[in-house]
Amino acid sequence: MKCRLRIILLVLGIQQYSFATSYLPIPAKDLVQHSYYTLSYNEKYEQANWVYYVLTDSMVIAGGQERTNKFKVDELVPTGSAKSSDYTKSGYDRGHLCPAADMDFNRTAMEESFLMSNVSPQTPDFNRGIWKDLETQVRNWAKQKHKLYVVTGPVFSDSNGTIGHDNVLVPGYFYKVLYDDTTHPEIIAFVLPNRKSERPLSDFAISVDELEKITGFDFFSQLPDNIEDKIESKVELAGWFAGVQAPGQTATQINPNAKPEKAANSDYNFYLVLILVLFIVVILISLRGIGKRKR
Repeated sequence: MKCRLRIILLVLGIQQYSFATSYLPIPAKDLVQHSYYTLSYNEKYEQANWVYYVLTDSMVIAGGQERTNKFKVDELVPTGSAKSSDYTKSGYDRGHLCPAADMDFNRTAMEESFLMSNVSPQTPDFNRGIWKDLETQVRNWAKQKHKLYVVTGPVFSDSNGTIGHDNVLVPGYFYKVLYDDTTHPEIIAFVLPNRKSERPLSDFAISVDELEKITGFDFFSQLPDNIEDKIESKVELAGWFAGVQAPGQTATQINPNAKPEKAANSDYNFYLVLILVLFIVVILISLRGIGKRKR
């Protein structure tokens, strides 16, 4: 039964991925297409310009494939990808662009996530800290929204030099763009510096228009102009982060379960009455004791 379920989820994943390729960023050059993600490879910097894939709730729910941890050269990169040895003793992690945890719904997806074309140099505190937090949040959003189109990649400006024999550039920043293709389309983008941070993820949200200026790529240009112009020009946290108020919403709409002021007053009155009752009881006991002594 479990085998049948995995086969069904695999077929659904392939269908979803085939549909998703219509949203590739532009320019889309030096493309390398794998089973569940597509990337644009940058030979000069020996890593992807961007990695693009679709993530569904069924893919997340079906997760559980054992992590391989076997990084391999990507044989589909015509010019040759970076090697795992380029990162050895460099002080940088082999940071996934398309996370292994997003691809743990079957063995093929998991193994392909460890191809070196899907890897960029990330500081350990970043890769295992706020970047991991963002990846986890994306999976949670995928379960809530059922399907997300994801683009992620490095920002090559403000780089931190190179590592390895192949001179792999160390990016100064990394980005993610998430698009929720529903009857009410939503999009959000993040740019995070390649270093440790304790700040909340929402602090790193920017508009897609601003991200396009930073990276030089046009994201989701295939959308109708009226939709693209509307959702890419601003940062809209509502719909992504709990408790964020959307334009036109009232406080009760954001937190309908908030305790009303009347309830707080009721608590105050309860304790006031309780103290009063205890005070009366103490007085009655004292008077009774006095009466006994007089007898």
